[in-house]
Amino acid sequence: MYDPALRKVGEYQAKAGPYAMLRPVGGGREWEADPGQIRPATPEERLSAGVKAANARAERGL
Repeated sequence: MYDPALRKVGEYQAKAGPYAMLRPVGGGREWEADPGQIRPATPEERLSAGVKAANARAERGL
């Protein structure tokens, strides 16, 4: 999902109260997003998020 408020792509985890909970692609800390604003990420946005996650793993030596 794409969160335009933060301009980030995240994987939908659950709904918590009035919020959608998203987690960064590749793992990390969840954040709250407005479910009325998020939308499915485009293929380009998903690819970019996947590349960022892979680069982060490489930097950590995983």
